[in-house]
Amino acid sequence: MLAADLAALRAGLRVGMPATKAQALVPGLIVQDADPYADAEGLERLALWALQRISPIVAADPPDGLVIDSTGADHLHGGEVTMLTSMVQRFAASGVEARAAIADSWGAAHACARFAGRPAVVIPPGESEAALRDLPIAALRLDPGIVADLHTLGFERIGELASQPRAPLALRFGPQVGRRLDQAMGIMAEPIDPIRAPDLVEVRRAFPEPIGAAETIARYTTKLVTALCEELEARGLGAKRLDLLFHRVDNTRQAIRVGTALPVRDARRLSRLLCDQIEKVDPGFGIEVMTLAATLAEPLAAKQAISSLVEEPEADVSDLVDTLANRVGEHSLYRFAPVASDVPERSVARVPALAPEDESTWHGDWPRPPRLLPRPEPIETMALLPDHPPVWFTWRGIRRRVRRADGPERLFEEWWKRDDELSAVRDYFRVEDDGGERFWIFRAGDGEDPETGSHRWYLHGIFG
Repeated sequence: MLAADLAALRAGLRVGMPATKAQALVPGLIVQDADPYADAEGLERLALWALQRISPIVAADPPDGLVIDSTGADHLHGGEVTMLTSMVQRFAASGVEARAAIADSWGAAHACARFAGRPAVVIPPGESEAALRDLPIAALRLDPGIVADLHTLGFERIGELASQPRAPLALRFGPQVGRRLDQAMGIMAEPIDPIRAPDLVEVRRAFPEPIGAAETIARYTTKLVTALCEELEARGLGAKRLDLLFHRVDNTRQAIRVGTALPVRDARRLSRLLCDQIEKVDPGFGIEVMTLAATLAEPLAAKQAISSLVEEPEADVSDLVDTLANRVGEHSLYRFAPVASDVPERSVARVPALAPEDESTWHGDWPRPPRLLPRPEPIETMALLPDHPPVWFTWRGIRRRVRRADGPERLFEEWWKRDDELSAVRDYFRVEDDGGERFWIFRAGDGEDPETGSHRWYLHGIFG
């Protein structure tokens, strides 16, 4: 058996067990022939997906993994932790069970992803060695025969193997054990050969002498962007994601990634976005090749410039949006859109900053506060039931006397979603305290029937 699903594992089967034994243990077991070529094609498709959406440096790690260098791209996803968890969740939504890890080296990330026992693991910089010590030696990507021989000698954990003198190990097993240890600990570099899509729009510049100055890198970046925009125009495309790869003389790669909300092929605009990220590039002993690729491109028709003498051009904030998104991350830049729901916390959704407008809007004659709390917070009050607003309320330890109030506005919860909301109601009030601050508070229930709610009070929003 080369693989087994969760149900098979729960039934006591394991990978490596003879198929005949497995069928004897589990009557009616469904067995399918392995298809290594289809598996390799599927892994390559996943690598191309990660190339477009996660990072500019992605490669397949057969038979069942991907290796991704996220340096220069994780800020676009809200940081390493957010990037890793969202990637695992996206795979799960597509029916692919995945575990992932971030570490200083390919070997350490490979080991933690497969043997740490958690869906997502982030190893802080400089702590890879400590994280690897308690993992089994099979995590080092050694040949199965070498792993079996090491087990015979009594080695079970990476820490036990790492503490041994290298010479006897090399004499008995060759250089593989020492090399894999050094790669996992980050002592020996392990370059990644990134996958490239067959239809990728890409330009390349090789240098007779390595370059390293930021001004020189910026100058050639502008030249590459100009050449790429010409190629995009010839194909009728605009770039939505650009990857600039730097091939260093030590056979390692650095990369920066920028994205745009809409397809773009304005050379000046794209050059500025890339040059803003150059400070993150470490040229090392020099860069000998620069490669610029439009990893994500979409059709973009030519647009005729509008003369200001004829009509006013439309306001375009996409340049500002792109600049901010590449600095703080595209997930940190959004706007609110209305959702058809009477429950306030369900009536708002986050959408991309430049998502197309639709005809939906918020309905109702009662004003809503511009600041809605993530969830209603309980408050202490004194009020005359069923229809009167509070005389005072205490929120976050501060007691406030109500000077003015308006309400109630009765809202019914959505009975078609949950049985608990069949009879639930809320009575909302707009209140103003002695200091002139205005709040949006509600009582859970109609003030009379206990089945309509707990009759407790909550603060849900703040005006102005």
